[in-house]
Amino acid sequence: MNFSSDNIQLFLAVLDRGSFSAAARALKRVPSAVSMAIGNLEAELGYSLFVRGPREVRPTAQALALEPHARLIGEQLGLLQVHALELSQGLESSLTLAVVPDIDHGPLLAAIANLGERYPLLDITLLSAPQEEALHLLDSGRADLCVAFASLQMDARRGFHHIGMEALVAILAPTHPALREGRIHYLEDLTQVRQILVRSRDLPLADPRPLIGATHWATDSFDLALQMVEAGLGWGDLPLSRVAPLLQNGRLLRLAFRNTRNELQLPVHVLWRKQQPLQQAAKLLIEQLANP
Repeated sequence: MNFSSDNIQLFLAVLDRGSFSAAARALKRVPSAVSMAIGNLEAELGYSLFVRGPREVRPTAQALALEPHARLIGEQLGLLQVHALELSQGLESSLTLAVVPDIDHGPLLAAIANLGERYPLLDITLLSAPQEEALHLLDSGRADLCVAFASLQMDARRGFHHIGMEALVAILAPTHPALREGRIHYLEDLTQVRQILVRSRDLPLADPRPLIGATHWATDSFDLALQMVEAGLGWGDLPLSRVAPLLQNGRLLRLAFRNTRNELQLPVHVLWRKQQPLQQAAKLLIEQLANP
């Protein structure tokens, strides 16, 4: 016997309301139709689901054994029906975001959590990539939205909304020779120390603002860059929100300069392609990021 969505709905309605007449009212059917449908189901199963009384019915042991599975399937069917309706009203089936690793991901994850509660069957993919690659993923259509630093130049192909600021700070391992030898007093002294960069393997660096060192080593992994700095391989201009715990426990040191403040404030934007109309979930996510 294969349960159908209809008789699962009937079964749960009778369980919840305790009578065929009450279940019929809830389902907007006549009581005789509900009673007949349950009777047919029982005949196919080969056992009773309910013990009939004068005004109410009681579930049998077999019905109670089936109840947890029926409720799980009923809930999934309900989600499926809602999702099918949302798709007909303009909800996309999936949403892909390209995200630079050099920002605080907390606000983004909170917004995605809210989006997941609103649209539980929406398929969400996060792609972590350095600035240039993240923008390329957006421009090439492989990502629907991009969360990245504001570019130096406006690109007419992209729409954007400002969602916050990120502070980049120059950090170094406490054991680095440049510190022990007292070679860093001014910002320009960093030009003589190797810099660790998070950048694309293939695309040219489009924003030179974080680039200070005359020599540098690069990786496309933020976590690896952080480990390289901690290992004393060079200094990094990295996001304060991501390195704060390592600064607090002394594993890294925020440099102090005599001629300027050690902090570069960069705007963070959520971007999209203007030629691709935004769909329902993308619009809601942008709204949540812009108004947390």
